[in-house]
Amino acid sequence: MSPHAVGRRHVHRSVAAGVPLALLATLVVAGTAAGTPSGDARVTHTATLGDIPLGAFSNASLPGTVDNDRGVDLGGIGSDIYPAGRKGEFWTVTDRGPNGQITVDGKKRRTFPVPGFDPAIVKIRVSGDTVKVLDAIPVTASSGKPVTGLPNQKGRDEAPYSYDAKTPLSYNPNGVDTEGIVRAEDGSFWLVDEYGPSLIHVSARGKVLTRYVPEGLDLTGTDYPVVEALPSILLHRKVNRGFEGLAQLPGGDLVMAVQSPLSVPDEDAGEASLTTRLLRFSPKKRAVTAEYAYRFDPVNVVDPSEDDTSELKISSVVAVGRDRLLVEERTDKAVRLQVAKLSRGADILGDKWDDDTTSPSLEQLDDPAASGVPVLRKRLLVDLGKVEGVPGKIEGIARVDHDTLALINDNDFGMTDGEGAFDAQGRLVDSGVETTVTYVRLPRGSGI
Repeated sequence: MSPHAVGRRHVHRSVAAGVPLALLATLVVAGTAAGTPSGDARVTHTATLGDIPLGAFSNASLPGTVDNDRGVDLGGIGSDIYPAGRKGEFWTVTDRGPNGQITVDGKKRRTFPVPGFDPAIVKIRVSGDTVKVLDAIPVTASSGKPVTGLPNQKGRDEAPYSYDAKTPLSYNPNGVDTEGIVRAEDGSFWLVDEYGPSLIHVSARGKVLTRYVPEGLDLTGTDYPVVEALPSILLHRKVNRGFEGLAQLPGGDLVMAVQSPLSVPDEDAGEASLTTRLLRFSPKKRAVTAEYAYRFDPVNVVDPSEDDTSELKISSVVAVGRDRLLVEERTDKAVRLQVAKLSRGADILGDKWDDDTTSPSLEQLDDPAASGVPVLRKRLLVDLGKVEGVPGKIEGIARVDHDTLALINDNDFGMTDGEGAFDAQGRLVDSGVETTVTYVRLPRGSGI
């Protein structure tokens, strides 16, 4: 069963201390939003997730995993959203948990204030102006123990530290930074992860069945099967910019989106590039069957307030036909949705662009199409940055019906970066950003 809570933070401490979770009220109500349309697109409804102590949430599924939640509430479930079948119900997934950055001696350190937190699949229902938690499925290893959200490999992933960035934490090869989610016909789930990057198949109750990673990753010491089935070029993913979007095509194939351009041949190339990659994976063949070059629009087109190309990301992809995808291009402040067509002629799997010695690399090409790269064709569906009422940092999109989308934001568990993220007692200074599900009615004749 999932934990539920109501009220402000001073109530939470007594709730977490001993009240049975089944008796906790569900969530806090927020007002419905109805924004001024941009074109014909408009927000029709907003529902908000209330405050649920993270320790109570985690320990309800995996007792004893969190001994001190440092005042952090459940959040981060906005990493993705996928229809659960019934009206208003969705599957969502958390990321690796509360984390931030603090600069020490001129270098940024990655902090994990609640290192015992275990990523979870969370089933929710939009009920009026409230988001209710219906179920929580922790992601676990073969032994049933939590995988945690801690980094996997020293030297490849950021080193983990305590909440104040003073104490080093241990790496965990089982750890996952989950992002996208879809549900298969047999009730199992597919997730994508930013660390590997990897594609993860988990059972209906969250046990990792197989983690598919790039060839050459050499991830050892896991308590679940690891298969090197993805192209080795993915070893060049930017830190914290692995797979973030995941879509399930009508036939069951999966499409994974690399959040940002790869660092090929180096970080500078990746930071300046507008070209990222999508991969098609066949669960039946357990193999990647196609790869596509996807070209971002210039950053100042996606977000007129931004001039840093490295801020561009793909956080969500949604199947809207047998060979069409809804692709979210975003910064933290703006979102544009494109419709891209997956054509056979655009497949670059196994060609020279998958060779990290190719020069110039795919990522270095100013105009890939002019160099013979079959870049995916796309068309703009809607600029959500111009739709009043759409929150920032949208990371999950679900198709509700032919003209309505459900959006979910990542509130980062209410965390901010810097030494001021926690008070003198080591308790979170909450950002005030809430997790919301926002319904958007698309422009007439949008064609999805």
